[in-house]
Amino acid sequence: MRIVVALGGNALLRRGQPMTAENQRANIRSAAESIAEVVQGNEVVIAHGNGPQVGLLALQAAAYHDLAHGVASYPLDLLGAQTEAMIGYVIEQELGNLLPADQSLATILTMIEVDRNDPAFSNPTKPIGPVYDRETAERLKAASGWAIAPDGDKFRRVVASPKPKRIFEIRSIRSLVEQGTIVICAGGGGIPTMYDDVGMLHGVEAVIDKDLASALLAEQLDADLLVIATDVDGVYTDWGTTRQARLGRVTPDELVDLDLPAGSMGPKVQAACGFAQSTGNEAVIGSLADIAKIVVGDAGTRVRT
Repeated sequence: MRIVVALGGNALLRRGQPMTAENQRANIRSAAESIAEVVQGNEVVIAHGNGPQVGLLALQAAAYHDLAHGVASYPLDLLGAQTEAMIGYVIEQELGNLLPADQSLATILTMIEVDRNDPAFSNPTKPIGPVYDRETAERLKAASGWAIAPDGDKFRRVVASPKPKRIFEIRSIRSLVEQGTIVICAGGGGIPTMYDDVGMLHGVEAVIDKDLASALLAEQLDADLLVIATDVDGVYTDWGTTRQARLGRVTPDELVDLDLPAGSMGPKVQAACGFAQSTGNEAVIGSLADIAKIVVGDAGTRVRT
């Protein structure tokens, strides 16, 4: 079975956790242990989030800019490329330590085309970076011009999140998968790119939602299963109340009327529904720790037409 596993940003760095290299490696090691359980007999492709990491790099770049005037901060497309390489490197290393020595792994820096007229550019919703209290968030907003939005009981920077249209490296990814390589790609939703008026390709100041990019990746790879791994065991109705209940097997039509947060579960459900509708195959939203159960059909919210 060909499986695309989309690792949520919280699988790599837990909410409120210090963004140290050691914490991220420990979390990736746990993720690798779960993924290693389903490698035997399957073709596995791994995508991942990068919200905390790209936000941290943006903060570091802004600090350097403050200290060294005249040196512009790197744009989000370059920071996205850095995080793809960084996270892919650690995933390769930790997963490789668990698998047979002859198992090949590869990280592919992945450019993804977006529409320059996408309405997301005028309505930023994608949270990146650490969480802040209100006072800190307002201070950063005033100092940097960032857009800030609530995230639970805290606040985070939000940026434009246009829809993915085209994966430029899809043929290379497919070729590697067919040769038995575990491929890490489309990290952080891929590097957002667009064509200008004269047909030149360039990067964009945005972060593509990794779940929507993963659904496009799974569709274009003819995947049998899309696993959207997060820090909860499925999609809930009435989340956060005494009436909350996890959904089991559902169709896209049963999910369409749910009121879900745009910056978290909303894109996951949208991605799962889109993959199920376009391919007729199954998408599952569930806990990273349950991946083995998800693959055999025993866990998660399972979406199929």
